[in-house]
Amino acid sequence: MFYWINRVLAILFILFVSLFALDVFGMGKSFWDTFVGILIHLIPSFLLIIALAIAWRHEMIGGLIFLLLGAAYVFMIWDNLVFGLPIAAPLFLLGLLFLIQGWTKKSILPVEKK
Repeated sequence: MFYWINRVLAILFILFVSLFALDVFGMGKSFWDTFVGILIHLIPSFLLIIALAIAWRHEMIGGLIFLLLGAAYVFMIWDNLVFGLPIAAPLFLLGLLFLIQGWTKKSILPVEKK
């Protein structure tokens, strides 16, 4: 069960972050401006998908990536830290969950069995 908790939470968090891209539609811009705006707004979601893909296979490395993404976000929004906690806190939580799962496996990278 612990194997799926952090993965499902990461998917839900990616969906939550992706919702912020929907504010592009209310601006009344042309199709291509809206398309580019959506792509720009989805960059954090793409980074999180990459982090999840890595963490799915290598929990320790993925956990470190989630922690680094959380630290980078805190660094970017340092002046308004209170407003950034709904984004930064889940990143740190996911990083810790993946690290704990990796520690319970007792190896950083999976060893190939022959």
